[in-house]
Amino acid sequence: MNQFTQFSCTDFAQALAAKAPVPGGGGAAAMTGALGVALCSMVGNFTAGKKKFEAVEEDVQRMLSEGEALRARLLELVDVDAEAFQPLSKAYAIPREDPSRPQVIEEAAVTACKAPMEVIACCGRALHLLEEMLEKGSKLLIPDVGCGALLCKAAMESAALNVFVNTGILRNRETAAKMEQQVEDALKTYLPLADRIAASVTAYIRKEG
Repeated sequence: MNQFTQFSCTDFAQALAAKAPVPGGGGAAAMTGALGVALCSMVGNFTAGKKKFEAVEEDVQRMLSEGEALRARLLELVDVDAEAFQPLSKAYAIPREDPSRPQVIEEAAVTACKAPMEVIACCGRALHLLEEMLEKGSKLLIPDVGCGALLCKAAMESAALNVFVNTGILRNRETAAKMEQQVEDALKTYLPLADRIAASVTAYIRKEG
């Protein structure tokens, strides 16, 4: 399996556009989330060490540490998502008369849900960091906080689609409903947060402009 995160931006975009199943929407969602949290870190790096922000230096350093961990994991999830597709693809290739086929598909579909669900969780944590960075980071980079929030929102919504397409084929509807509810709860919590951050940034920069 290719490590897509080792590709250049150009090569990754070309791989995404190619007639190949991976990387696909799930990998794109993870990459988008990584870019969102990277913007949070950029603001933190421009804020850290400045005398003007020494009262929040400890908080900024904590946010930078947490952001680095989230960004690294989201990048890993680009490849994790691609790797999870292989078993599902192979499961569909099993002859229909094979009695093991339904269970193999079931297990592969559940596995395929794991990466996008983790993308959603990581982006939720990233939005909390962005909300705090909006308050404590350098106001010169406030537009980047808003961009980061919107990227995380897009990543979450995209990842949710990749969960729902797999839960939709599960025969165990109790398992499917549990995962779907978890995703829906996260979206209800975090999409409004992303919108609030973006709205606050817009209000600030339009007023300042």
